[in-house]
Amino acid sequence: MTATSAVLAFPPFSAQQSEALLRDKLAHYADAWDTAQDLANGIVAIGVIDTRSVEQYRAGHICGAVSFPHRMMTAETLAALDREKVYVTYCDGIGCNGSTKGALKLAAAGYRVKELIGGLDFWLRDHHPVAQGDAPGEWPSQSTKEGCGC
Repeated sequence: MTATSAVLAFPPFSAQQSEALLRDKLAHYADAWDTAQDLANGIVAIGVIDTRSVEQYRAGHICGAVSFPHRMMTAETLAALDREKVYVTYCDGIGCNGSTKGALKLAAAGYRVKELIGGLDFWLRDHHPVAQGDAPGEWPSQSTKEGCGC
């Protein structure tokens, strides 16, 4: 009896099609490691937005992230953002779509945006620094270098 491949039951795209798809995917998403590296290196071209509630933000958020709950995003409230930045939105994790709703509102208002893969859940899993309270917090001078290192 010859085994049938579950992986190959649906043939893959051509290499060129795969390259285009994967570039598109990377254009839409950022991961915790890349975002942490940019924050640690003081890259000002990105801004990180926590789309969860203010209460959740206060309990713990990515160092340097600003609180901007997706439910409070309107054309008027978004107007205060810097149009030169690329914004990375996040929420609790893969079971939450707050970052998608926030990213959609930002994109619809003309801002460039990416979503953070895995949200705060993956951020914490990779041992990146968090802050508490109302302020974005400062990136620590000595942050942990654990995580995937991709």
